[in-house]
Amino acid sequence: MRLIYRTQTWELRGGMTVRDAIRKVGLDPEAVLALRDGVLINEETILAEDDVIKLVAVVSGG
Repeated sequence: MRLIYRTQTWELRGGMTVRDAIRKVGLDPEAVLALRDGVLINEETILAEDDVIKLVAVVSGG
């Protein structure tokens, strides 16, 4: 499974949740959103070996 955030890419094993994968690469799960095939996915989604997940930073303002 491939995890992409900005210019960084990580290769991980499938079978873990989105949240676990984000933590494994050292990012804060509360600070990013995960997209698979351009569709937002839940942090409890189990990832498959062939998934490509793009992470985007959460932006808030006021």
